[in-house]
Parts: sequence; structure tokens; C-alpha cells
Amino acid sequence: MLTEKPTVSRSFQRIIGVHTGRKPGPSLVCVGGIHGNETSGIVALERVFDTLAKKDCNFQGELTGIAGNLQALRLGDRYMGDDLNRVWTPERVALLERGGPPDLAPADWQEMTELHAALSEAFERATGEVAFLDLHTSSAFGEPFVLLGDTIRNRRFAFRFPAPVILGLEETIDGVLLEHVNSLGHITIGFEAGQHDDPQSICNQEAAIWIMLNAAGCVDANQIPAAREAFDTLRRQTQHLPAVMEIRRRRPVEKGDGFNMRPGYRNFQQVSAGEVLAETHAGDVAAEETGRILLPLYQGQGNDGYFLGRSVSRFWLRVSYLLRRLHVHRLASWLPGVRRDPDHEACFIVDKHVARFFPLQIMHLMGFRKVRQRGDTLIVSRRRYDLRGPNDRAS
Repeated sequence: MLTEKPTVSRSFQRIIGVHTGRKPGPSLVCVGGIHGNETSGIVALERVFDTLAKKDCNFQGELTGIAGNLQALRLGDRYMGDDLNRVWTPERVALLERGGPPDLAPADWQEMTELHAALSEAFERATGEVAFLDLHTSSAFGEPFVLLGDTIRNRRFAFRFPAPVILGLEETIDGVLLEHVNSLGHITIGFEAGQHDDPQSICNQEAAIWIMLNAAGCVDANQIPAAREAFDTLRRQTQHLPAVMEIRRRRPVEKGDGFNMRPGYRNFQQVSAGEVLAETHAGDVAAEETGRILLPLYQGQGNDGYFLGRSVSRFWLRVSYLLRRLHVHRLASWLPGVRRDPDHEACFIVDKHVARFFPLQIMHLMGFRKVRQRGDTLIVSRRRYDLRGPNDRAS
């Protein structure tokens, strides 16, 4: 694959392309540029559509490419007033679907409304299983990786990538697009391709799209040279890294706290507990524990300073799969310090003074990765459609 300088016309259209096969089948919906300074996904989608237009490959189903934040893309900024990848809360989506009134600035509300409409149209056209791929880059250099809402259905796709799979990152952030699409019952995968302006990021994005098309069953990789090369494109960069990691810490950036990342950090770099990673007006920010750093913030906009993760063994992934197949999560309230939330049937309340570390780890194995603080307790929840989709008999 070529490694040309990532140049893109500043005239963006919402629909990058639609390719429909002669046979019905699964649908892959891709979004690039939900952050306006992340254009490599759009370039990669244009390349894939160009290849499909020229190559007869017995394509089945449909591929749809959608540009995320048109106004931010035209400005080259991450976002305008609000981060378009932080606005997809259930409450705001419900507000949008019933016609307002908007609770975002007009430009942001327009972008959310148009993107929601484009996604809904693509999902409604689908005649088979829908997979969704959200394409990103970061301000720091480093190798590509996959992130997902931790369901067994999502894992099935994520483990087709020869790149680190990151568990729990999406669950630390509210309002991300992946979570909204996952709540509809679709397969969802996020892909971080590398640094914004690195030409290799375009090649990585293109590889991710081909891998997803092959995993979904839309194409046979043996029939398309670019699809055959996709696996090796990623594996060459990532074979020295852990296959699976889980996020242990997120350092949020609050407005006005003066967060400034120390220079030189890159994705997957090892850091030690107590190592000073950044400064704020209140003082130094040190690593809370030893691990690998992800997405250190080196841009003017953004509310995630960095994440810390650690590797996960395949043994525990197999244990997790077995527990979920047996629906052991229904017995979560038997754990010490854990009780069902009377206001939300799908959530459990964890008393930190009783439960502490071990019960929380068991909850993670059962899929309860979203953790939020409420006073002296933690509210934990898991995603719907863990094993099966909404049209199957159980989820």
C-alpha cells in the first residue's frame, strides 16, 4: 500500500460512498472524521470505494461510508462547541428523535442531526447483520489498535484484527457514538490508526476497512490484493505488543485545569507508578500505577488527558466467555457488597467498603465494565446484546 502524504480536499460530503453487491448480505457502515482533524479515515474509505468500483469481487451486502463532522472537517478542528463523539447519550438521542428543542449549539446540533439521519438510513437499508466501524487517529504517535464495547459479539470481530484489542476504554467515556450504535444491537468496532498526520495512518485505516469487510462476509480477501495485504499491514507494526489490554485508569481534563502533557510519550509506551506524565495548575500529574499509556493528549482540544492499561491473558478471556454463555451475570447480587439497582434493572450497586477489588474483577468478567461513582457506591452496568443481536431469541 502507498504511504503518500495525507491530503484531502476541503470540500466534504456527508455520504462518502455506498457500494451495494449483486447479492444481499451483511452491511458495514463506516464513519470517518467525527473529529475534524482526523481525515485519514475519509481518504481510506475513498480508496476502498475506488477499488470496489474497479474490481469484480462478488461483493455481498453493502458498504456505506459517512463523514462525521462536516463543519469541523472544513475548519480542520477537532470539534466546534462540543465534541461530536461525546454527545450521543440516550437522553440527547431521545430528544433529537422527538424533534428537540436542541440542547447543543446550533452548529453542533445540525451535525448530530444530519449524522443521525445518515446512520439511520444506512441501518434501515440493511437486509442482514450490521457491523459499524468508527475510524480515528490520535495526536500522539504510536501503533494502531482496536477498541470495542465489551460484548462477545464485538469480540468476534475485534479478534480478527492483528492489532491490540483494548477493553474498557469506551466504557470510561459517556456519549460516544460507538455506545449509541451498540445500543441499537449492531456490531461496533473502533479503530485508532496512528497519529493524525502520519501517512501510514491512511494505510492502516484502509487495512481496517478490508479486515471488517472480510470479517462481516462482504468480500473474500483472496479476491482483492489490498484485502490480502491488510492483515500484514497491521501485523508488521503490532506483533511486539500485547494482544489484549484493559483500561485501568483515565485521566480526564477539566476546563481550566491547565493540563499539559509532558513531551515524548507515545501510544503503548511503558510508564511506572509515580512517573510524572503531565502538569496542571494544581501541580504534577503522576501515573497512578505501572502500565502502558494510551492516547496522551497533544492537541488543544479534548477532555481525555491519557489512559493507562495493562495486558489481559487469553485464559481470563476464556473464563469471561464461559461465564457469559452460562448467564452467570444473573447471580451478580450473590457477590459480597453487590446488590441490584432498584431504579435500573440492568445495573448493580457495589459498596466499595465491602466489595473492593475482587468482586469488581468478577463483574468485569461478566461484562460489567461501565463503572460510575455515586457517593460511596459504584454503579456498574453491562451492554445489551452481548451474545446475540436484537432479532435473535435472547441477548
